[in-house]
Amino acid sequence: MAEATTFTIRYSFRFPDQTEKVFDVELDSQTGALIQPKRESYPSWTKLGLHQCRHCPLNKEEHPQCPVAASLVDVVDFFYDSHSINKVDVTVQTPHRETHRKDMLLFPAISSLIGIHMASSGCPHLNKLRPMVLHHLPFADSNETIYRALSMYVLAQYFRRKKGLTPDWELTGLSEIYTNINILNRDFSHRLANESDKEASRNAITSLDCFAQMIEFSITEEMLEELELQFAGYLSE
Repeated sequence: MAEATTFTIRYSFRFPDQTEKVFDVELDSQTGALIQPKRESYPSWTKLGLHQCRHCPLNKEEHPQCPVAASLVDVVDFFYDSHSINKVDVTVQTPHRETHRKDMLLFPAISSLIGIHMASSGCPHLNKLRPMVLHHLPFADSNETIYRALSMYVLAQYFRRKKGLTPDWELTGLSEIYTNINILNRDFSHRLANESDKEASRNAITSLDCFAQMIEFSITEEMLEELELQFAGYLSE
């Protein structure tokens, strides 16, 4: 079997003391799955049975570690004693996009990096977000994220129809996806709650949860009607 082509997203953090930390997130370019070397051991907070998400379909016999937690060991360890409101200069590089750079608070920067790991980790509830990882848009605002989530979901329904599956043109399943993500974010944060020095990482997860809730509650008929105005060119013969 031919070796999978990889896709790397690089996050570079430069701190006020001029030290720098680089995270290379390597993905399978076809599936969006995270590629990471196996560790000889994992910290105890990664065990699947520790604060396992209430809706997790995995079992600890087949999956000793939570896939999300296992994917985040390096990130959480590095930011172990960091504070959320510290300033940082972040540069993001992807193979197919120009470099993005921004001065920002630490916790939303970590949140963006954590989001990539989570969606590509192999968690069943987060697998549906993998197309957005392969088309990562650094520092996206809420409107951009909502549009990308909707576009991804509608394209998924086209592929479902091609496979003979029932498409969801009413978009009801998209809210369900983000409801499950909200539950996951809240439950996952409990893994870090007893790790008192992981304040920046916990707040990064909280930021992701707020973003997921914002997307879930923004997908309304009124919002879709507003978007419809942008598609006037498609709505006439």
